[in-house]
Amino acid sequence: MKTKVILSTKYLFKAFLLLFFVFMQFSVIGQSKKDSTKVCPIKSLPEIFKKKDSVLVIKPMKNSFFLIIPIIGVQPANGFMYGTVAQFTFKGKSIIDKFSSVNLGATFTTKNQLLVNLKNNLILNDNKIYLSGDWRYYVFSQGNFGLGTDIIPNNRKDTDFQFESIEEPMKYNYFKFHQTVSFQVIKNLYFGAGLHVDGYTNIVDQKLDVANNQLTNHYNYSKKYGFTDAEYYVNGLSMNMVFDSRDNQVNTNSGWFANINYRINPQVGRNQQSSQVLYSEYRYFLPLSKTNFQHVLAFWTYGQFLINGNVPYLNLPSIGWDQRSRGGKGYTQGLFRGFNLVYFETEYRFPISCNKLLSGTLFSNFTTASNKENNIKLFQYIQPSVGLGLRILIDKPTRTNIIANYGWGRNSEAFYLNAGETF
Repeated sequence: MKTKVILSTKYLFKAFLLLFFVFMQFSVIGQSKKDSTKVCPIKSLPEIFKKKDSVLVIKPMKNSFFLIIPIIGVQPANGFMYGTVAQFTFKGKSIIDKFSSVNLGATFTTKNQLLVNLKNNLILNDNKIYLSGDWRYYVFSQGNFGLGTDIIPNNRKDTDFQFESIEEPMKYNYFKFHQTVSFQVIKNLYFGAGLHVDGYTNIVDQKLDVANNQLTNHYNYSKKYGFTDAEYYVNGLSMNMVFDSRDNQVNTNSGWFANINYRINPQVGRNQQSSQVLYSEYRYFLPLSKTNFQHVLAFWTYGQFLINGNVPYLNLPSIGWDQRSRGGKGYTQGLFRGFNLVYFETEYRFPISCNKLLSGTLFSNFTTASNKENNIKLFQYIQPSVGLGLRILIDKPTRTNIIANYGWGRNSEAFYLNAGETF
């Protein structure tokens, strides 16, 4: 079966011009044979605004950094967003200890959403224990667009199609508690287990009208696979393997990361069925300069696969629901959903200013999702996106950046403002 890469010639040409222009502007910056830190000492944003004769100065902490920033932005799934995120990055006193990070955020949106997130990636006890967690409570609303990455018609021009024409808006509350604990067996390699709880309650399928036979994808799926369409749960345990040789998980210049998580969800109660789900992830960071480590080519891919049994509709893998909600830049969260999903992203990260205060990135990604109901297989339809971003250094020891990204997908675009790199 031939793969259908859904991308117009016009779109490709625009994307190529954009990437080529920005690449030519910045790719030569910082390529001096001399160490740039000797010519331009590294400066972070607080140091730029600090007065030289000030008595009260901001002293950077060697092994920790605490940041609170406002969240202001626009994303298709949320509308205008405002809130606060706090990030604490720290490490032990040993030179071999790796940085850990905890993020806590609360966001309100113009779509009457409340998003509370707590994320942790902790490497403790002389790098012998690895914890990774994703805790959320959402009062949420999100459009559903069906299953598979063939939802954009292939027989119409890009400008003719609008996602609103197939959108099925939904409201629901979502509680998520995912926490894994892994223990080092050899250097950088960890094995462990995890607890996973997902609860979807107060589900309102806003276009559903059973009396008038106006049915939705969510309703039809729920009835076919034996789930109630008002609330359901997925709770289980997992076996976990992690390999992490990254030099810094907050802002990586070299190394690689791999995670394999096999989750077993037993049948508990009438609103849950037994299932088995495999999640695998890989990140690789290739330094491109021996003197300026801000030149990095980065790769990120992950896949989620329903191995056995059934999960409810909203728990099927979909774009933008990774741990940090960073996947699928250029597309609205949840736009592409399927029984199985694979995501791939690559970034070129480069310096802009000599003192490393400003840096940038060019990125591209693609998503593919399957739908066995219509015999749509992985990689049969691929949906791509491209974009660029700006970084501002706010802490030197941890290399923490404030990042702004703008992504363009097919019939879609979005702006993102975050702390810390995408991956």
